[in-house]
Amino acid sequence: MTRLGVNIDHVATVREARKTIEPDPVQAVLESEKAGCSGIVCHLRKDRRHIGDNDLSRIKDVVTTHLNLEMSVDPEIVEIALRTLPDETTIVPEKRQEITTEGGLDVSGNYEKVRDVVSRLRDKGIDVSLFIDPEERQAEAAKKAGVDTVEFHTGRYAEAFIGGGDHEEELETLRKVCATAMGEGLRVCAGHGLTYANVGPVARIEGMYELNIGHSIISRAIFTGLYDAVKEMKELLR
Repeated sequence: MTRLGVNIDHVATVREARKTIEPDPVQAVLESEKAGCSGIVCHLRKDRRHIGDNDLSRIKDVVTTHLNLEMSVDPEIVEIALRTLPDETTIVPEKRQEITTEGGLDVSGNYEKVRDVVSRLRDKGIDVSLFIDPEERQAEAAKKAGVDTVEFHTGRYAEAFIGGGDHEEELETLRKVCATAMGEGLRVCAGHGLTYANVGPVARIEGMYELNIGHSIISRAIFTGLYDAVKEMKELLR
């Protein structure tokens, strides 16, 4: 069964809309783990638009499954990761103007910087994944940079699915690149834009280790509660 990582960023997004104390991302951790998720994902952005430093510290204290910190290679954020020691970090591209992460990390174009951050994190015993587009050159560069895991950006597939485009073609591209990455000895994960409607085919890709999903689960939770939203997504990954 493909593992489910629950991204809790948008619990904090709702809180920040009013600059208040609720909803609390820590409660989201507890509910998600109670519902049986495999891990918790959160993104500490440079602009702190949702998860903040205190959130990260409190989340680290309560997680009992697996904490995956999404982060850029910004020196300040790297130092925080080295102090916090999450179980895993996923290095992502980050632009202040974007609403959400718009694409995968260009590992081949930023190889030296990425490799240096990967090395520093791994020296502290932190597993490192790179969030990349489903392209063979990026998977090859990721392997060369010293990681054991990649997370493929599924945005093109998700957009085609929602917009009536050729999502089967995007899915086939994803399958092929996953096979190539696994052939290089990489563990394969995926995420971005995955919903209750489109997640099934991605979960069924042979060798898919984990899917990291946030917005769709938090959106469903508004109507069903977070526990039931996570349970329902888990069932879809069986």
